[in-house]
Amino acid sequence: MPNALAMKQAEALGQSEPFLEFQDRLSRVAPVDRPVLLVGERGTGKELAATRLHFLSKRWDGAFVTLNCSTLSPTLIESELFGHEKGAFTGAENLKIGRFEAAHGGTLFLDEIGTIPMEAQEKILRVVEYGSFERVGGTRPIDVDVRIVCATNVDLVAMAEQGKFKRDLLDRLSFEVLFLPPLRYRGEDILLLAHHFAARMAYELEKEDEIIFTQHAVSALVNHPWPGNVRELKNVIERAVYVSVSGQIDEITFNPFISPYMPHKELYPGAESAAPPAQALTTDTAGGFKTAVSSFEINMIQQALERCRYSQKKAADYLELTYDQLRGLLRKYKEELDLD
Repeated sequence: MPNALAMKQAEALGQSEPFLEFQDRLSRVAPVDRPVLLVGERGTGKELAATRLHFLSKRWDGAFVTLNCSTLSPTLIESELFGHEKGAFTGAENLKIGRFEAAHGGTLFLDEIGTIPMEAQEKILRVVEYGSFERVGGTRPIDVDVRIVCATNVDLVAMAEQGKFKRDLLDRLSFEVLFLPPLRYRGEDILLLAHHFAARMAYELEKEDEIIFTQHAVSALVNHPWPGNVRELKNVIERAVYVSVSGQIDEITFNPFISPYMPHKELYPGAESAAPPAQALTTDTAGGFKTAVSSFEINMIQQALERCRYSQKKAADYLELTYDQLRGLLRKYKEELDLD
């Protein structure tokens, strides 16, 4: 396995039960020469999983060819998959070998399979069933021996029910369906991966100080929902190591588009929000004045923490409190606040 690929595979780290369960299922299906469908959110490592499937299979010494189907227009996808003959269309000045031919004897990984148009799905189904196809503009059948691994982050079953994805193709591609667990369900893997990415970034930047995460940083990392999963974690940790003066990391920046000159405002209106939009404050006055005040304080603190990605220092600034004042309120309402 090439060094660059080996380094990328090292990102598939974990010791949580969901991660180990997934790896076990992947290892069991890898030697079985049938299609596999990988389903997972963005950033969960679907291409890494496909690569591991290939190198654990009997085709490990064959080609591993990848194609992100979402990057191609419907008019180009067939030519990219099946190739084309010289003169097949305007601009086709030479014969082109498609991904299926390039993957002969090995594995073809089709990412974002749900974006493939119906016409190309028909041809893929023929390859899966009969092992042959024709190039665009060609008439001669070409036989190939390819294992197909596909990935998606959409509900293909729902698409099939809506007539947007061929049910026959979905059935053939899903000999085994592997669901990649989101990072937020992988518990202790968050810190394991964080230390891995931090050490690698420190080495790249030639930083000699040992990278240490403070308890404040650890709390922020484990409480973040990680919508971008491992890919997001990698970017966040690398940025934290890059900006750190010493080896100690205390503050974690989840959204780099927050402007320091405009408190609590994003630099670009189109940037992904740093937190869910604040909801209207509500209080329960049934228990009297003190209960209403407590409910109001708990509500404000919880919303500030969520908005600031559980950075207590930022939440204190947002609430116009000192850090010590906020810490006192956190201790006071420890049981009522959702801090787990």
